[in-house]
Amino acid sequence: MTDFLETPQGRRIAYNRIAGQGPGVVFLGGFRSDMQGTKAIWLEEWARARGQAFLRFDYSGHGQSDGRFEEGCIGDWFADALAAIEALTEGPQILVGSSMGGWISLLIARHAPERIAGLVTIAAAPDFTEQGFWAEFGPVEREALIREGHVAIPSDYGDPYVITRRLIEDGRNHLVLQSPLELPFPVRFLQGTADLDVPVAWALGLLDHASGMDLRLTLVKAADHRFSSPECLALVGTAVSELLPR
Repeated sequence: MTDFLETPQGRRIAYNRIAGQGPGVVFLGGFRSDMQGTKAIWLEEWARARGQAFLRFDYSGHGQSDGRFEEGCIGDWFADALAAIEALTEGPQILVGSSMGGWISLLIARHAPERIAGLVTIAAAPDFTEQGFWAEFGPVEREALIREGHVAIPSDYGDPYVITRRLIEDGRNHLVLQSPLELPFPVRFLQGTADLDVPVAWALGLLDHASGMDLRLTLVKAADHRFSSPECLALVGTAVSELLPR
């Protein structure tokens, strides 16, 4: 059953939640994805089979949540995720962040580390508005973005992405790779070597930049950005299992 939460900012976001033992597992989706994706559904069934509490949700402008995608930004989606965790879970959670969700989960780690029991990222894309979009734009795209406030770029996942000036500028206020990043809980980074959206170099850079006592990176040969094959999904389950109390 899909329910809705009104955030402190007045945004209405959709979520699905199952009760169970803690620590709960929270799935944070990617840029323009939603909570009906393969990884989110698989992980919910995985949690249900183990009696584990689980939460998945749509950021504003995504999926069933209110709002227009083009009007959102990293700060909005970070606030949505924080509101969902604070209102819909109890105690420390295991966050599973996919792509942009990896960036969002790192922002939560920096803001509220006491609410995190462990972290699993899948093709984490921290700072992707800057080290991805902005870095790859040429003079024409940058001028159009500044002058018109938006630019459309091709996507392998459907309609072109509309990238707004607000998204880029707000992203600069939420970068996590330009200052110390302490992760005082167990972390498992998962990354495919055939990922065309998030380079392996980003995963290596994140591992090198972050500090913590239990950080591990697993590279999966030939896995792409979706990371949704049966073998990849099993790796996600294994990574979460490693972080659960024994």
